[in-house]
Amino acid sequence: MAFPLFLSAFLVLCSSGYSQRSPSPGYYPSSRVPTSPFDREFRTLWGSQHQRIEQDVITLLLDKSSGSGFKSLRSYKSGYFGASIKLQSGYTAGVDTSLYLSNNQEHPGDHDEVDIEFLGTTPGKPYSLQTNVFVRGSGDRNVIGREMKFNLWFDPTQDFHHYAILWNPNQIVFYVDDVPIRTYDRKNEAIFPTRPMWLYGSIWDASDWATENGRIKADYRYQPFIAKYRNFKLAGCTADGSSSCTPPSASPMGNRGLSPQQMGAMAWAQRNFLVYNYCHDPKRDHTQTPEC
Repeated sequence: MAFPLFLSAFLVLCSSGYSQRSPSPGYYPSSRVPTSPFDREFRTLWGSQHQRIEQDVITLLLDKSSGSGFKSLRSYKSGYFGASIKLQSGYTAGVDTSLYLSNNQEHPGDHDEVDIEFLGTTPGKPYSLQTNVFVRGSGDRNVIGREMKFNLWFDPTQDFHHYAILWNPNQIVFYVDDVPIRTYDRKNEAIFPTRPMWLYGSIWDASDWATENGRIKADYRYQPFIAKYRNFKLAGCTADGSSSCTPPSASPMGNRGLSPQQMGAMAWAQRNFLVYNYCHDPKRDHTQTPEC
């Protein structure tokens, strides 16, 4: 029986895409930014009893009573923002684990936001990594989300992987282990975030929408749900910093966009792992998303 079981596991691994290795992007922005200690750069925002700090790892917990979140001490006008994250295996439907930029506390109902969110799942199905950009809009007024969802080419529950957002005046780039998976260009100011934002991380119950559009909910028989963060990297221009500050570069080409090798790596990621693109959704009102 051992061989058939091994073969079955191998086939599941291959069918999930975990057998693939990413191409080299040729440029590694995470290696150019030093690691920042959590207690020097962040504060607990909510759910302090649902946080644990052990050496260089902060663990956030979600149970039926509460989730947890943290927020950077400083706001930024641009920069590189990343962390290595390890997700929980097993039943995690309805759970949202996130790393994101936002100014929602300063501009409620009219805020900007740039998201990396991991949407929980059920055993045997992969996590979805959702990227999103909000510009002057939230659930309090008018939601205009710009979601792109990906599966991953590895199992994010087995080890830490580095996820990052690079935001400069011309472009937003989302990275997974330094592989760019999405860019969002500044085509005009009305659809690009320009106001200062803070970096947040959180785990919370998003049962209304996170897993199969809300069909499958969080099940607290499996609590606590956990997410582990480490290797925080923040580098950029703070809101109260010098006007001559230069944000980190997304590529070896400076602020002229991604290199051809990076573009090739991103094309590989989108060709093999992109599962939803708001620009291709016929149910969306694309008069609200002119960048499409």
